[in-house]
This record gives sequence, structure tokens and C-alpha cells, in this order.
Amino acid sequence: MNGLEQVTDILEELYRHGWDERNGGNLSYILTEEEVKQVCDINNVIREFKYDFDLSSLIGKYFIITGTGKYFRNCKKDPETNLGIMKVKDEHTLSLLWGYKDGGRPTSEAPTHLKCHIERLKVDADHRLVIHCHPTNIICMTHICPLDSNYFTEVLWKMQTESIVVFPEGLSVLPWILCGGEEIGIATADKMKEYRSVVWAQHGIFCTGKTLDEVFGLIETIEKAAEIYLKVCDKKIIQSITNEQLRILAEAFKISYRKGIID
Repeated sequence: MNGLEQVTDILEELYRHGWDERNGGNLSYILTEEEVKQVCDINNVIREFKYDFDLSSLIGKYFIITGTGKYFRNCKKDPETNLGIMKVKDEHTLSLLWGYKDGGRPTSEAPTHLKCHIERLKVDADHRLVIHCHPTNIICMTHICPLDSNYFTEVLWKMQTESIVVFPEGLSVLPWILCGGEEIGIATADKMKEYRSVVWAQHGIFCTGKTLDEVFGLIETIEKAAEIYLKVCDKKIIQSITNEQLRILAEAFKISYRKGIID
């Protein structure tokens, strides 16, 4: 299975989970040159897209990015219309090598994605993927919980044993900010210096990582913890995972977790 097929499989799974209704959500994935060659001619530039921020650290990298207004449920049956493969040509330009065959362009959240890639690559040289989606339960939490990163982290760590193992750095939470704009892109990328997951209040989540499976699993784990919380938050809880048990878990799995939350 090539990189394109792996991406369309994940996009279909995201849709089937109900996390990307209509044209909601977007994905960007760094491809190797060999993966791109399996799909198209790397020297055939179809169009170019300009951005007004510095892409210097990404020059030469190849990306597959979902198109603006496109539905995840259509990506597998018609990838060439709904996706685009691009190369970062210079500090302000993406060259389209394949896709968007109906004249489309990258998602409106492409600047946020690219800024997140820049920041994550600074802390993880193996980073490749950014997924934005709309998981129901984590969105629900932003309506009833304080929009505080440490609060969300502690609550979700204590909902199930897997949480601190899967996201030991916790997750960050941003207040409602207009999507598709510069402010939310800068704020999200800034949080990506320390976190792989950033919640957008009343909107969704941005998650990043090395592989498609890793990031999908990260979203799954966060969303399941949020679901458990919503099912028990209005009930009398008579036992839960304690701070000491979380520390025992971290020691057993040799995990370095975010300090100042359970210490």
C-alpha cells in the first residue's frame, strides 16, 4: 500500500467515526520523494500557491493536503479531485504536482497545518502528520469545562489507564478563535512547541505525530477519555485513578509526563 492509499484509508476512517462531517476537518502529511514518485511526475508542476509567511524550513519537502471544501467520505473514491500533492518550492510557494483536478486548492487551514509542521519538526525530526477533526465528546467538554490545559489534561488522564501512556505531555486548549485565520494558526503552532494535541473550543482538535496510526490512535484515546468523562461527570464517582496511580503508571512505562498537574 503506497502513501496515498494509506492517507485515503485514514480519511475514510475519520469520516466513519463521525469526526469529519460534511467538509469538516483537514489533513496534511509529509511524503517521501519515493512515495510521490509512485503517484506522479515530481518535475511536472501544475499550479502554484503563495503564502505570506516563511516556509524556509520546509523547502524541498513534499506534502499531501486535503482540499478546501472537500468531503473526507469522497477522498477514497476520487483522491485526485479531493487531495493535492505539493512540494515546497521556496519560502512562500507550494508547487502542485498532482490533484485538485477540478481547480481546487489546499484547505483554508493549510497555513495552520504548515506552521504546525514547522514547530513539530523542531522538536521531533520524525514528525510527518497533522490531522484536524471534530470529535463530538471533546467538543462537548469545551462547553462545560474550564478552558484550561492542565484541567483538561488531568481529567482525561484519570478517565482511563491508557491516557497518560498515550499523551503524557497532556493536551492544550485554546478558546474559541475564528477558524481559517492567522490568529488561530499562530496560537495553535505556538502550542505545538510543547504539545502534540491542541483542542479548539467549540470546534475540534489538532493532533500531530510520526505516523498515520499514531495520530489516529492519539485522537481515538483522547476522544474515548472525553466520552467516559461525559458519561460519569454528573454521577457520584466512588473510585477513580489517583495521582499516585498515575505516577506508578508513568514509572512502569518509563514515561516522562507533564509536571505540575499530578505532582
